[in-house]
Amino acid sequence: MRLLIQLLSWLAPNIIVNKAIYTINNPKVKKLREHEVEVVSHAKQTTIQFNDFDIQTYQWGDGCKSILLVHGWEGQAGNFAEIIEALVENDYTVYAFDAPSHGFSSSGETSVFEFSDLTTHMLKKTQVKEIISHSFGGVATTIALSQNPNIAIEKYLLLTTPDRFVDRINSVTQQIGIPEKVKQRLIGQIEKQYQLNVRETNVSNFAPKTNVKRAKIIHDVADKVVPVEYSRNVCNSWPVCSMEEISGTGHFRILRTPKVIDRIISFLES
Repeated sequence: MRLLIQLLSWLAPNIIVNKAIYTINNPKVKKLREHEVEVVSHAKQTTIQFNDFDIQTYQWGDGCKSILLVHGWEGQAGNFAEIIEALVENDYTVYAFDAPSHGFSSSGETSVFEFSDLTTHMLKKTQVKEIISHSFGGVATTIALSQNPNIAIEKYLLLTTPDRFVDRINSVTQQIGIPEKVKQRLIGQIEKQYQLNVRETNVSNFAPKTNVKRAKIIHDVADKVVPVEYSRNVCNSWPVCSMEEISGTGHFRILRTPKVIDRIISFLES
């Protein structure tokens, strides 16, 4: 396959560029665990229209405090199951959604920028003052907040976060086996399509522009999906941010590890 990619990169580079863009913009839908399915079944569920998508939204509890959960790329709201239960027990109304082409929302080509626009919509709709994001959800949320400084957030907790958009491109091009020359063509097409500078599209650039009073990042030092250095870069650029590095959870179990959930509640209550 890699030999074929190399050959096509020389003979028909646009085909390879389009394949890379398709990979970047078409997330794979992953199944929920049994407990996640159970928690989702207890939510008040509503479908809303957003762009060309039917978006599944959720609400748990009816507490006096409210919070929005933003899942990661190829994730969905149900991934927060154990966190949702803890929040409801601590008098929260919990809001969440499945991003375009994620979870139980309808499928189609999408992007982190559409994900971010939907996050903006949900922030305005729910009027929350607190947010928890996981992984790539931190990218979507931070972009949304940086573009809407009128949205004031009291506490924002990120369970890992990528930083540079170019790292996502590098990951996909390495996965497919795209040579450097074609990767540069890919970057040029993305920049033209979205009217941006890929190398300046970094969470560490967006974060200081947000209207967030307190932020915290929790990241496992052995995370194999999003290296801890990415979160360090973001936190170092963000005056209101603190960071806690942990071990023994990895990238996904961080969402259901009791010691992490305790730290989440402690941060929100502090």
